[in-house]
Amino acid sequence: MTSRPVVSLREAVRDAVATLSDAGIGSAEFDAVALAASALGTTASEVRKLMIMGAPVPAGLDDLVAERARRVPLQHLTGRAGFRRLELRVGPGVFVPRFETELVAGLAISALRGIRARPAVAVDLCTGSGAIALAIKDEVPAAQVHGVELSELAHAWAIRNRDDLGLDVDLRLGDATCAFPDLEAAVDVVVSNPPYIPVGATPQDPEVRDHDPALALYGGSCDGLRIPLEVAARSAVLLRPGAMFVMEHADVQGHWLAAALAATGRWQDIADHEDLNGRPRVLTAVRGTKPAH
Repeated sequence: MTSRPVVSLREAVRDAVATLSDAGIGSAEFDAVALAASALGTTASEVRKLMIMGAPVPAGLDDLVAERARRVPLQHLTGRAGFRRLELRVGPGVFVPRFETELVAGLAISALRGIRARPAVAVDLCTGSGAIALAIKDEVPAAQVHGVELSELAHAWAIRNRDDLGLDVDLRLGDATCAFPDLEAAVDVVVSNPPYIPVGATPQDPEVRDHDPALALYGGSCDGLRIPLEVAARSAVLLRPGAMFVMEHADVQGHWLAAALAATGRWQDIADHEDLNGRPRVLTAVRGTKPAH
């Protein structure tokens, strides 16, 4: 006895949800609809309409679902990742921006909106796909926005996103720990989502472990804080006194990161912020008046 062939989009999406759920994917319904939208070249809302109308199964959907069940990131399969108001192009070689990082961008954007006497200057260290830098420029158009990325592949994705979105952002290829010598003591907000996973640790999610570039993941030490602290030190050089620093970190690193910044004497008003899951996620600090060099 053979199983009845799937002939409608509604049945295909239903079966895709079951397949992805069996593969351990918590967002199975969202992903199934997103894959159908990608196969059809349309939107998720249009897919839901077509499901009701009894539309046929699009070519290639089965292959996309099979790849997703193997834990290939959804964003690699669709080629796109949403971030705040933007849709970014992503794929192999660049870190896929996460929903949690929207909080990082939001804190930077709020700080920049408070600067009215002159055009604000923002720097994104470890910009990856350009997500934070581009979101800042999108939501604070008057700001002068700069970003830097060490990986040539990720930098190329960032340039593509900038050009596709038509946003005027200075995106440089280079090392965040010595970037922007032309902007020292002239920046109003430095924001960063640096690599911070401890060396030797293995990410639980296969999408991260097997597909995100190691350069974007590992923080260079057994506690994962070497690179974040080097980025913070560079930020202290770039920022004006009284300016804002915003950095993402792992949920267990906030206390240690805050203590390390406080010990330098360069920072004040150090605070940690929880993400929407109630986990410590983002550190903010104000640049004090102590010289950075």
